[in-house]
Amino acid sequence: MTIAGSGEGQWDSMAAVGRVARPHGIRGHVVINLETDFPQDRFRTGALLYWRRAGEVQQLTLAAVRFQGGRPVVKWAGIDDINQVLPYVGGELRVPLEWLPRLSEGLFYRHDLVGCEVRTLDGGAVGVVRDVTGPLVGSCLVVDTAQGEVLIPLAAEICRSVDVPGHVIVIDPPQGLLDLNASQGRRRD
Repeated sequence: MTIAGSGEGQWDSMAAVGRVARPHGIRGHVVINLETDFPQDRFRTGALLYWRRAGEVQQLTLAAVRFQGGRPVVKWAGIDDINQVLPYVGGELRVPLEWLPRLSEGLFYRHDLVGCEVRTLDGGAVGVVRDVTGPLVGSCLVVDTAQGEVLIPLAAEICRSVDVPGHVIVIDPPQGLLDLNASQGRRRD
């Protein structure tokens, strides 16, 4: 089902919750790589997810769900064989932002942090958050800087303040952290 008025604007205002990894069997099941810390809430029978193909946002209803090795194996309503799921492989699954549960103080969604400007305590510009990697505990900000990619642990001792509405994260990095990460980034190129 394609959503009326769907397109880039609607898609961009949704949060990623998973990515279709591969087919599972021949009856239309797929394995999902999670991009949510709430998999049991998001991946349950009857839940709605959204997928985009050729600029059109489509609604998918989960007809069956089971977890295997910590990842959901799902089947969508109306899809019954492997040939029907192949176009979905590699596709991102999203939900509207208003469907996300409220987080406790000091916790943030990845999409809230991407695009934030990172500054040091003295106001020095570090860069802009491009991504957040890792699980809820042990996440790192992936920051694009003039020297390359820098990984900054998302820890209270380092990230002193996070102003989501203002799109600013103030950090107090341990000595050498920014140089270490930037120099490792240059070696990979």
